[in-house]
Amino acid sequence: MMGIVIGYGIYQPACYAAVKFFTTKETAAIGYAMLYALMNLGGFLPGLISPPLRKASGILGVFWVYVALTVVSILIIYFLLSRKTEDKEMENFKKASETTKQSAEDNAIDQLKGKEKLKFYIKNFPLRDGRFMFFIFVLIPVQTLFAHNWLTLPQYFSRAFTGVVQDNFEFFVNLNPILIFLLTPAIAVLTAKKDTYKMMIIGTFVMSLPTFILTLGPSMYGVIAFIVLMTIGEAMWQPRFLQWIAEIAPKNMTGIYMGIGQFPWFLTKVITSMYSGWFLMKYCPKDVPIDQLHTETMWLVYAFIAVSSPVGLIIARRWMGKDMERKLTQAA
Repeated sequence: MMGIVIGYGIYQPACYAAVKFFTTKETAAIGYAMLYALMNLGGFLPGLISPPLRKASGILGVFWVYVALTVVSILIIYFLLSRKTEDKEMENFKKASETTKQSAEDNAIDQLKGKEKLKFYIKNFPLRDGRFMFFIFVLIPVQTLFAHNWLTLPQYFSRAFTGVVQDNFEFFVNLNPILIFLLTPAIAVLTAKKDTYKMMIIGTFVMSLPTFILTLGPSMYGVIAFIVLMTIGEAMWQPRFLQWIAEIAPKNMTGIYMGIGQFPWFLTKVITSMYSGWFLMKYCPKDVPIDQLHTETMWLVYAFIAVSSPVGLIIARRWMGKDMERKLTQAA
């Protein structure tokens, strides 16, 4: 587990730094959207691969197949992103930006040495930026819905439903990642030129409001509507959020910014796991007749928690807006 944590901590910031490096201002939104979509496809495929493998070869067989897939992925990246490819892209980047202010600033940063470079990193460290910290932490409430995908929904489907939903709850739980894979690129194309902060507000609203559908009680159509609408909202804001973090990061600090930008997501999983079990025991307990459950109350609480994110973004709009545009302009 520790190896996975360390590896993922290195891999994810590097991915977004690579997208920033290999895309232009015009293609960045699509690049980040495709990366996010492919990551979700990776989250969906184990649901298809694991069950037949586990039946045929046991859990060890599943692990060995994943090891083989990991090795294949490493080899593909090694040969596609060779030093020659990177040098060629760097040369193209220098030619395209040699007359820009950003290029001059990057050269100045490269020339810093020792204490001067350390001072630069300390000065630009994201923890010193109050607006940046507010922006990433205000998203914790809406991100709790991600955590409920595995902390709450499987138990909710198996306890509050009968028939199709109960018998196939794995399918419903896995709808989100495959829908993200299908919807994110299309939404990115349609919204690439839209203001980032507006997309954050609209996207978090679209993601959080469908939770109120579940307050009407268990219904297969309600569940499908919730998952589809929530996924559309996620596809609207999540890639743009990650894009914004990567784009405002000073040169050679993209990994640091991405790492800290993902820290609230870690907190979200910890915080949500601390209370989701209690809510299930109280409002959706095991081995209790469906007509005696009170899942509506549970989802009402979760809906109000989630919707506080877009409300917070609206309240802070003036305070945040100018600073976001300034940083994006500086990074352009």
